[in-house]
Amino acid sequence: MNPPAILYAFNEYSVAARWRVVDDIVMGGHSDGHFAITEEKRGRFYGEVSLRDGGGFSSVRHRFNPPVETLAYQRVLLHLRGDGSNYQFRVKPNIEQDFSYVHPFPTSGEWQTVEVPLAEMYPVRRGDRLSLPNFDGSRIAEISFLIADGRDQAFQLLIDRLELH
Repeated sequence: MNPPAILYAFNEYSVAARWRVVDDIVMGGHSDGHFAITEEKRGRFYGEVSLRDGGGFSSVRHRFNPPVETLAYQRVLLHLRGDGSNYQFRVKPNIEQDFSYVHPFPTSGEWQTVEVPLAEMYPVRRGDRLSLPNFDGSRIAEISFLIADGRDQAFQLLIDRLELH
C-alpha cells in the first residue's frame, strides 16, 4: 500500500489562473461562476447558478501536465467546506475525451472530508450517465468541481486540499 499523497493543495505558490471556470453560458445559460485563492490559501469557487434559458450549472477545472499516475491509490479525500448544496467532483484521465467520471456529494456548511472511491466514479457526458465502465483509476489529467443543483442559487465552495489514498 502506498503512503497518502497530495493530489492538489493550495499554498503560497497556487495560481488562480490555473483553474478555469466553465459556466452554462457555453450553451446559452446565465450562470456566473468565479474562482479565487483566499488569503488563507484556499481555493474559492463561488457565484450564481441561474436556470434561465435552459442553464443551471457552473464548474471549475484544473489540468495536470503531465497527468498524475493514480493506479496505486483507491480513493481521493476532498478537504473542503461547502454551503449546504450538492456538488460533483469530476476527473478525466485524458483531457481530449468528451466525458468525465463523476462522484456527487452533499456539503454540510462546515469543514468536511469527502471520500471519493475512484472505482465508483461513473462516466457522464452533459449530465447523462453513459453505458461505459467506471473509472479505472489509472491516471488523472483533469479535476473539476461542478454545481448543478436544479435551482437558482448563490454558491460557495472552499477547497483546502485533495489527497490520494
